[in-house]
Amino acid sequence: MSTTGMRKALAERFDEEIRFFKGWIDKPKAVGAVMPTSSVTARRMASVVDASSGLPVLELGAGTGVITKAILQRGVRPENLFSIEYAEDFVAHLRQRFPEVRVIKGDAFDLEHTLEAYPGIRFDSVVSGVPLLNFPTAKRVQFVEQLLDLIPRGRPIMQITYGPLSPVPPKRGNYTVEHYDFIVRNLPPAQLWVYRRPLQA
Repeated sequence: MSTTGMRKALAERFDEEIRFFKGWIDKPKAVGAVMPTSSVTARRMASVVDASSGLPVLELGAGTGVITKAILQRGVRPENLFSIEYAEDFVAHLRQRFPEVRVIKGDAFDLEHTLEAYPGIRFDSVVSGVPLLNFPTAKRVQFVEQLLDLIPRGRPIMQITYGPLSPVPPKRGNYTVEHYDFIVRNLPPAQLWVYRRPLQA
């Protein structure tokens, strides 16, 4: 990368971190971390997406768009990416940065209302940056169950968290829990978990 390119990348990263920190100060419960997800973590999260499936991808808690960018780099067409974000400042930023992505302001815990303009829609997979540890366990289980109803059996929900254990406990519903990765190159270090409906009922 050229010196100019490196300076531009650093400037973009700094701008992202300032915007994210401001969002955290304004709504710490909604944001859940003090720094945006690293590009390394974002690529690992996006790695479960199957761009050839023909189905759109659902991103939750898009924030500054680090994971959004990684999903697009997997080959997902912008119009096939539905990015849901609750914070108005992040929504405005995402719409400016990714004008062709379907950025929706809404509540990831109330997808029936948030996605009401797309009745019956199905997704290939879900990539979630929602800070689940800020919510009661029962609500987390309900969150996973409603998401799994939107994707084919066996396809994944990818979830980031900063605690040592799965934010959605196993054996609380009709889903499997898989530890996907532990990424030290993230601030704070991140755990990735995958949830799926079993292939056999």
